Amino acid sequence: MQSEKLKVGITLGDMNGVGPEIILKTLSDNRMLQDLTVVVYGSNRVFNFYRKSMNIESFTFHGIKDASEALPKKANLVSLTKRDLPVKPGEVTEIAGELAFLSLEKAVADLASNKIDVLVTSPINKKNIQRKGFDFPGHTEYLAKYSNVERALMLMCSDRIRVGLVTGHLPINEVSKELNQEKIIQQLEAMDRALKSDFSIRKPKIAVLGLNPHAGDEGLLGEEEKSVIIPAINEAKEKGIFAIGPFPADGFFAGNGWKDYDAILAMYHDQGLIPFKSMAGEDGVNFTAGLPIVRTSPAHGTAYDIAGKCLANAQSFRQAIYYACDIYKRRAENRQLASNPLQVSKKD
Repeated sequence: MQSEKLKVGITLGDMNGVGPEIILKTLSDNRMLQDLTVVVYGSNRVFNFYRKSMNIESFTFHGIKDASEALPKKANLVSLTKRDLPVKPGEVTEIAGELAFLSLEKAVADLASNKIDVLVTSPINKKNIQRKGFDFPGHTEYLAKYSNVERALMLMCSDRIRVGLVTGHLPINEVSKELNQEKIIQQLEAMDRALKSDFSIRKPKIAVLGLNPHAGDEGLLGEEEKSVIIPAINEAKEKGIFAIGPFPADGFFAGNGWKDYDAILAMYHDQGLIPFKSMAGEDGVNFTAGLPIVRTSPAHGTAYDIAGKCLANAQSFRQAIYYACDIYKRRAENRQLASNPLQVSKKD
């Protein structure tokens, strides 16, 4: 449809985690570059450190000063600093957080300027990246703020299952206090829109989990289902969203009920991510739904315990690139369909 190749921006993440390794493993496979223009935001010195430790001799980055100079079928690198950075695999350092933020900040600015089309982020350490300009629990909240969106939806995706969250990076003792009818409806609306526009599912069917054991057992084990979750589901139905629940999480995932739904809305982080990661394995992808931009990431963290040991599996990162490109194309196709509806014949 268009000769220009899709431009994928990739952030470095924490240089002491597995981010640089999974980037190198992915991009050193030339097949990943055939239909893309890839721009990595990081440090040539950091990548040289990992190239040597991984014995990758046949791969080099194409150095550029700006994303506008990126060449197709090349692994382009915008090197953000010439400093001799002390790479310390497996360690949490201030300078690693600084570079992770610089990488994210530059990539997001280029995304806003249309120098790249989609963003794939490598894992960060949510603590050492904290600084002026990043006072957020994670990528999801930062990108929502940057995009002027009140709430983004963390949607974990694989070919088997999709799971979204009402509350994300939040201590468990704050979950109940943060749950309200408005937030649940917002996330159901974001999930419904994403399933339609980003996954081309015409009539999405969404399962909603309860918060308490046995989904509250009619109030015996908690009131949130009766007072918050069920009213939210009913209101969502009135808005045309096919939402069913609340389901007790244990029985829902232990049985095969989850297979009947296009996506599942969980109330809190571990309620949704434990079953998701168990089922998705290395193919899981974190997609930030509800934003005007497309951002994905691998469904794992910095993995400091295996950093620098050439043990990291790059499959989730590869899938994140595939998902970002597919979602971007689906959005474009759906926009085109919406702007050029079929004309009804006068004879009909």
